[in-house]
Amino acid sequence: MDARDRLIVALDVDTEEKAVSLAEKLQNDVRFFKIGFELFSSCGPDIVHKIARTGGRIFLDLKFHDIPNTVSKAAVSVTRLGTFMFNVHALGGYDMMKKTAEAVRAEADRLGIVRPKVLAVTVLTSMDENALKKIGVHDTMNSEVLKLATLAKAAGLDGVVASPSEAAFIRKEFNADFLIVTPGVRPSWSDAGDQKRIATPKEAIINGATYIVVGRPITGSKDPVSAAKKIIEEMRS
Repeated sequence: MDARDRLIVALDVDTEEKAVSLAEKLQNDVRFFKIGFELFSSCGPDIVHKIARTGGRIFLDLKFHDIPNTVSKAAVSVTRLGTFMFNVHALGGYDMMKKTAEAVRAEADRLGIVRPKVLAVTVLTSMDENALKKIGVHDTMNSEVLKLATLAKAAGLDGVVASPSEAAFIRKEFNADFLIVTPGVRPSWSDAGDQKRIATPKEAIINGATYIVVGRPITGSKDPVSAAKKIIEEMRS
């Protein structure tokens, strides 16, 4: 897989104008864009189509977490949007993930389209083991992430969202078809921001990540195209 096909740029901006402008600038170098809560809440579902029209494929990062019936119905709507990939919280449980995977598969078959990949969020990259203990989880970070990844795999999901720190041992557990998407990726020349479990693009790829998600180091740069190219070259190295 070419490095350009492994970079997902997070469009964590608040207006359609900013998002579309970034996607148009980056369209020759970036294949995937992430749409999260901020942009989706500001612009609504149509922003998916507008970014797709620039040539980008969409990772819809809304982290669904609710009862199985509610999440599976939301997943059907996401399938109709034509997204490449979206996510749910693994902590929603086995039944929620299984029903969601089944609903997505059935709707894609009904429409005759390629079904979106469904990922499970394990532990947010803004958390560390101390944060886990505060919410009553006393496993190590590695143990908790692996437990949730195993549950997601058993439920029929395509992969997980996890930090680069856990990518290596997840990859050892599961074959190459199991997707690992890693946020918390920061080039050595950028700030960590509010991320705690981070790695460079090169480290994330070496650790087994299928895709890396990078936002502010690119979107906050004075020259987003140059920043994206630097990250792609680092992955290639």
